[in-house]
Amino acid sequence: MYYYRIFDDKEELNFFKSSLEYADIAGLLKEYEKTHAEYINKDFLKFLKEKDKDADIIEVTNIYY
Repeated sequence: MYYYRIFDDKEELNFFKSSLEYADIAGLLKEYEKTHAEYINKDFLKFLKEKDKDADIIEVTNIYY
């Protein structure tokens, strides 16, 4: 699995995991751009899940000690 950090047009930060390497994700992002005017993380992840069933958003929380 690979882990990525992404910001969307609304400056929302998400982390996601995928079995696809960076070059594949970059290619899919270009494909996504052709049909979407905005970058919204949830929409991109929905698109990505069509190509990679293992893709999913990861919840990240801080731990303080």
